[in-house]
Amino acid sequence: MAKTKNSFLKRLGKLLLFGLAALILIIALLYAYMQLALPDVDALKDARMQTPLRIFTADKQLIAEFGDVRRIPVSYDDIPPLLVDAVLATEDKHFFSHIGVDFAGLARATVVLATTGHKTQGGSTITMQVARNFFLSREKTYARKFNEILLALKIDHELDKQAILALYFNKVFLGEHAYGFATAAQTYYGKPLNELSLAQYAMLAGLPKAPSSSNPVVNPAKAQDRRDHVLLRLYQSDYITQFQYETAINEPVTASYHHLRVSVHAPYVAELVRKQLYKKYGEELYTRGIDVYTTVDGALQEDANQAIYEGTLAYGRRHGYRGPDDNWGDYDPDTIDEWTKKLADIETINGLQASVITYVDKDGAQAQLADGTVIYIPWKSMSWAQPIMKNGKLGHIPETPQEVLKEGDVIRVYKQKNEQWMLTQIPKIESSLLASDPKTGAILAMVGGVDFNKSKFNRTLDAYRQAGSSFKPFDYAAALDKGMTLSTIINDSPIVIKDPGEKALWRPQNDTRKFYGPTRLREGLVESLNLVSVRILQQIGVNYAIDYDTKFGFEPEKLPHSLSLALGTADVTSLQLVRGFSVFANGGYLMSPYVVTDIIQAPHKEIYHRQPAIICLENKKASTAQDQEKTPDDHCAPQAINPQTAYLVHSVLQDVIKRGTGKAAYHALKRNDLAGKTGTSSDQKDAWFVGYNQNIVAATWMGLDEPKTTNEFGAQAALPIWIDFMKAALKDKPETSLARPAGIITVRIDPITGRQVSSDSKNSMFELYQQGHLPEHEVTSAVTNNNTDSSETGVGVADLY
Repeated sequence: MAKTKNSFLKRLGKLLLFGLAALILIIALLYAYMQLALPDVDALKDARMQTPLRIFTADKQLIAEFGDVRRIPVSYDDIPPLLVDAVLATEDKHFFSHIGVDFAGLARATVVLATTGHKTQGGSTITMQVARNFFLSREKTYARKFNEILLALKIDHELDKQAILALYFNKVFLGEHAYGFATAAQTYYGKPLNELSLAQYAMLAGLPKAPSSSNPVVNPAKAQDRRDHVLLRLYQSDYITQFQYETAINEPVTASYHHLRVSVHAPYVAELVRKQLYKKYGEELYTRGIDVYTTVDGALQEDANQAIYEGTLAYGRRHGYRGPDDNWGDYDPDTIDEWTKKLADIETINGLQASVITYVDKDGAQAQLADGTVIYIPWKSMSWAQPIMKNGKLGHIPETPQEVLKEGDVIRVYKQKNEQWMLTQIPKIESSLLASDPKTGAILAMVGGVDFNKSKFNRTLDAYRQAGSSFKPFDYAAALDKGMTLSTIINDSPIVIKDPGEKALWRPQNDTRKFYGPTRLREGLVESLNLVSVRILQQIGVNYAIDYDTKFGFEPEKLPHSLSLALGTADVTSLQLVRGFSVFANGGYLMSPYVVTDIIQAPHKEIYHRQPAIICLENKKASTAQDQEKTPDDHCAPQAINPQTAYLVHSVLQDVIKRGTGKAAYHALKRNDLAGKTGTSSDQKDAWFVGYNQNIVAATWMGLDEPKTTNEFGAQAALPIWIDFMKAALKDKPETSLARPAGIITVRIDPITGRQVSSDSKNSMFELYQQGHLPEHEVTSAVTNNNTDSSETGVGVADLY
């Protein structure tokens, strides 16, 4: 008997040893499988979430977001502890104590499946969900579940609990294209994660179970039930008090879909950046977590938006009222609901809302908006509405509201700054504004058109339009560099030209249809006299002028090889004009415009940084953009023209503001540091104003995409927009001045002859001259030929970052 017992014990011992060896072998094989066949968990330490492209202003305000996957990555320290408690209480209450797999919970789920045939929650830990979300497919098989368990063990071994939670909180899908809890907070509540209430945390914590079908936007009732379950689990687990529980469970569901919170409206900037980056990254651009920081100043961009908005509406008012969009008949209280539904189908364009008139009285009119709001339009807000007659002329000035509106009229309205509603109409005119820093080339504000949703065509970069008189300063600079002075006398008189570049005789005229006789060069530019400009170009030569104009970045192939160049028939963009005028504003340097400063890939990897060229004042410069690229340690901007010429033209452009075609700006802004030039193309198809001080250059344009007359000059159409923008941009900013360079002297002259006179001469004035180019006591027409070598030419969209 004893022998049998000993034999049994020996066999049992051998069996146990064999079993232990087998177990060790299985564990070893599993470990080898985990190390060799399973994905490398180290990838999670630097996991790149699918994160959309985001574009920001220089002051880190959001301009736009591109991509279907919405995600705002956060670190573990940024996750509110109450939200962590809510998620753990619901999804994985033993998270901090298990080893990646809750074997007890997994066993319970297995028993339920075996006995009932139904799967139940509780088997998957947060670590297992991380394994599944990052490495495995959604296929529901036992092999995938096995790999999920092994991966969870591996992840828990190699990462700390906080890192695992951070991965989960950023990766999990929570409905409505929202990935991660920070994004869900913005999507459902329009708030940062740390500003939510307990009830809202519980709502988010309940979403992972059924994010698409049971989120609070799609199914509020079901989502509330789930929220209340989470609150109960929090209370039962002693995470919250009874008072907190009762307060939260009685809180109403306030979730609704919140669109992306864009802080600054700059769609043309956003589209420019998106298009440029798409060329490099393709579709991956929208998921690889790229944040782009631009040069745009958020406040200036909004000032530009408002200036364009007000300017185009004002143009529409000056040119008459086209009438209502429709008329729905007499007002009837029984049909107002039908009217409201019809209004809801009418798109709001650039903030101009559709409304319908419900009654008109002697003081104004009452109207209703699409959301049911009843508004009142006072008479003074509609008295502008002169009707447009069939011949295109304006009809009589209305004297009563009844002459403008009647019941049932479907109109457009907008709320003014004084909170009063105004009758308006969708602009037919287009307009643009571009502003940059003349010392760096950084673009500060860009409005490429009246309404981006209506037209994505960027008129600041892609619209080549005739510059009109705004181009004249460049030819005048060429004349000064070829020996003329600001007191050179040019005869403003009739002229008939057989221009080699034209097929017929050409008889240029001034806009006033008058002739002013002998005129000093300064006055020719201040008053924008066409005949003075033509004669100057005759004297210096068209080819010389074209070669010189390229120093400012203009494309020679866009410049006409004829005397019409003197009147601004060159095709240019707003970007090129801003770049050209920056040369006068900064003392002679050609800056490369750019809009992107930094590109960061999540989490914090810098993949691009712009090092802009600078103005080097110690005669230490790179002569061309190519040299500049070769010498990054000596990143100096190329000098386009000498500082003396730049200063002389600048002084004339200041006079344009003070007493010339741009004097409205001086009266409105009352600043002495402004300079600029109006421009109107032939037949008034394009209206321009380009102006600056030493810190900002801005170009405004107004016209029609299909060139037709605007019936307005640059001083009427474009200048008011520039004034509104600069009034806001320069508010509370001290005046600046361009330092007078060496080699500029002041001489007393006779204003009629332009000759030097003695200090006791009556009716004399002072003028500026470059040393070596002083006026003689007798008028001379001699013209010296200076160096005409051109510098860097042209700028395309691809150069902007």
